[in-house]
Amino acid sequence: MDSSFDAARQHFFTGIEHFEAGRLEPACAAFATAAALAPGRPSVLGNLGITLFQLGRIDEAVAPLRQATAADPAYAEAWACLGLAEEARGRWQEAADALEQALRLAPDRAPLWMSLALCRQRLGQAGPALDAFGRALAADPAYADAWSARGSLLRELGRLAEAAQCFEQALACGGDPELNRYYLASVQEAGLPPAPPRRYVESLFDEYAPEFQGHVTGALRYQGHEVLLRPLLQAGRRYPRVLDLGCGTGLCGTLIAPAADAIVGVDLSQAMLEEARKSGVYRELVHADVASFLAGERSPVDLVVAADVFIYVGALDAVFGAVRRILAPGGCFAFTVEEPVEDGGMQLLPSLRYAHSEQYVRDLAQRNGFEVDAMSRAPIRHDQERPVGGLYVYLR
Repeated sequence: MDSSFDAARQHFFTGIEHFEAGRLEPACAAFATAAALAPGRPSVLGNLGITLFQLGRIDEAVAPLRQATAADPAYAEAWACLGLAEEARGRWQEAADALEQALRLAPDRAPLWMSLALCRQRLGQAGPALDAFGRALAADPAYADAWSARGSLLRELGRLAEAAQCFEQALACGGDPELNRYYLASVQEAGLPPAPPRRYVESLFDEYAPEFQGHVTGALRYQGHEVLLRPLLQAGRRYPRVLDLGCGTGLCGTLIAPAADAIVGVDLSQAMLEEARKSGVYRELVHADVASFLAGERSPVDLVVAADVFIYVGALDAVFGAVRRILAPGGCFAFTVEEPVEDGGMQLLPSLRYAHSEQYVRDLAQRNGFEVDAMSRAPIRHDQERPVGGLYVYLR
């Protein structure tokens, strides 16, 4: 037994040496050997779990970390890593429990308070989340990401003045200027950006893609695509080439397919395009933002659809001009926009979605040589159990 323990200790020290030198694979192997030779040692198990976590082998890290914290409940670093591992796995309650244990043992760690706040927010626990953000900022008053995340939660809660102060603090502390100015513009009437930051929209929908279709048609009762396309399908017309802007997972493409010879889908999110590909209705799928794609498009199209897309585009001048250029004679441009609460052209709402008034749409249509075939008002989706009103527009 002594020889096994001595060998385990030697492998453990070798693992520490490799870990401190950044050689994670040999460190992991050494810690695993030490754990096999001396089972149940919390220091060995903890270091093994931490190394596995650093290697990105998140699922494998959880078991040794749980064993380490069970053997030594005062092992703060193992609790912290366990919390971060569970957070990475989307197990928000387990992550919050582990992070709280770590913070009881080492309370001045701002990044852990930040992670705890985000977990509490995911669990719908706004009060505890705000408290955790506050603790993160007490530990590090210049923590720009914590100011920004706290502002986002306050924005969702409708506490817009407090949210604005947080975004201003984030900017003052060196936070991402593009993102935080966009967030700030959504909660105060100043500095309207013409478009959202690309990485905001792209990351939002890349993360959302796997559950998008079920969530929007279920929880949000989204019906924009059906309402928009219904009159086009009822007209019985055939469209040789359809352009589906912001195609998402393929809701519009699937509906219009029986009336189309070829459908091209465009979306900013690669993950959404992969979901759309599964529908099998698109001849081509293009990973690009709407404005950039249209600027380079030359092939004529018979129908352009954009259902619940312009809320993440912003200013539509370039879009209208490009669609007018490529739309074939007699072609149709069908889209939805969310209406602003008060008529005022284009607005960025606290939801981080753009809204466009009827007059804004009519003015753009006239300037770009479109005629308004039809325009109607109806809900597009529900938000917090309230219908979100929108315009359904058909231009030719």
